[in-house]
Amino acid sequence: MTKLSSQNICQPELRTAFTTERDEQVAVDQLQQQLNWPGLNFVLFFCSAEYQLDRLAKAFQLGFKDLLVVGCTTAGEITVEGYDQGCISAIGFSREAFAVSGRLISSLEHFDFNDAQGVVEQLSEQCLEQQVAPIKDHSFALTLFDGLSTQEEKVLVTLDSALGSIPHFGGSAGDDICLANTHVYFDGAFHTNAAVIILINTSCEFRVFSGHHMESRDTKLVVTEADSEQRRVLELNAEPAAIEYSRIVGVPVDELNHESFALNPIAVRIGDEYFVRSIQSVNDDLSLTFYCAVENGIVLTLMEPGEMISKLDQQLTREEEALGEHLLTLGCDCFLRRLEAQIRGKSDPVSQLLQRHRVVGFNTYGEQIDGMHVNQTFTGVAIGRKS
Repeated sequence: MTKLSSQNICQPELRTAFTTERDEQVAVDQLQQQLNWPGLNFVLFFCSAEYQLDRLAKAFQLGFKDLLVVGCTTAGEITVEGYDQGCISAIGFSREAFAVSGRLISSLEHFDFNDAQGVVEQLSEQCLEQQVAPIKDHSFALTLFDGLSTQEEKVLVTLDSALGSIPHFGGSAGDDICLANTHVYFDGAFHTNAAVIILINTSCEFRVFSGHHMESRDTKLVVTEADSEQRRVLELNAEPAAIEYSRIVGVPVDELNHESFALNPIAVRIGDEYFVRSIQSVNDDLSLTFYCAVENGIVLTLMEPGEMISKLDQQLTREEEALGEHLLTLGCDCFLRRLEAQIRGKSDPVSQLLQRHRVVGFNTYGEQIDGMHVNQTFTGVAIGRKS
């Protein structure tokens, strides 16, 4: 049965929409009806990988002619009603309050600083032409990556240098935890081994932020052998990686799975902060594949989940209270956080929390914040109207 929200946000600056309709053309028609107002300038969407993407791409192309439309596949959607699965969630931005420009990066492995500088300059010029606000202090960047490209770190470091003082966040596309094909959408088509960079220039207030609820334990793991290009750790503490990880978390190797990884994350410490490096899978040679880059010699710390609900509530409240009038928060929420909530029987309370804080977004295979690629983290931007 198709579900349409009666709680969609309808403000002069932006609107939200979502549909659970399985027919691609009907689904986009419903989104178009919900987002159809004269001020519409840009559409951002997040969709289940269960859709026939070629049909969905054609429907978006026809339904939102002459508009910039960007999106990606997910490991779960976040709508104005909280967590959902198998649907499409979307946000429409007005031309009065938002100048938006975007570029597709189709050759991630060759993306260098000159490319990044050229992209940022071009995006900035296109936004300035729309005459909404100065670029400095009134812009943020959003990136969406093919979540299986393994190129996030290289591109993000380069892009962050070119962005300078412009804050940046984003998420890596998912495919409902199938780990087979993840896609980003740009210029009327879905793409793999690619990323989309969007510059959003606005007269609205905003706050880009990131956080997690993990707490450090005493156990340390040294990466003694790794294939950094493939994100594979072969040895931890000079032992086969899966065997050593299995030993310290107390879970047999043949029982290690997404649930084990969600409840027993490991992180790298940079300064006083911990950044989670989530495990993706156990390989036949007892190596571990990660969602983030790992290198020889780094020291990892075993973490344990703290109170997700209270930590997230505090963070969202803090960001909202710093704005004149909170309109919406665009969130990139790691799918392992959602999995943890399911394991602990807290899916409904977390979903209700997201609804109460007007969060719209998706569950990711990795999160991005100011040049870093992280896991089991909530990153986003809170958008508000000046008081």
